Amino acid sequence: MTEPQLNVWEKALGWRKRQMIKGQITNEVTQKIRNDALEEVAQEFDAMRIAFGDTAHSFATYVREMKT
Repeated sequence: MTEPQLNVWEKALGWRKRQMIKGQITNEVTQKIRNDALEEVAQEFDAMRIAFGDTAHSFATYVREMKT
């Protein structure tokens, strides 16, 4: 390959690498947000434990198991 062709390939591979890294960061952020939201829901079910007893505890456990 000639020098200009190599530059095109280097740019293309660099772009793909940036896209992959960006996707990984996005996935980590969305998983953290999702897990935090699920924990907040589970805490609310725990707060309802006095009124609803074991049912609220079961829901809280189920929600916590949904976390990744």
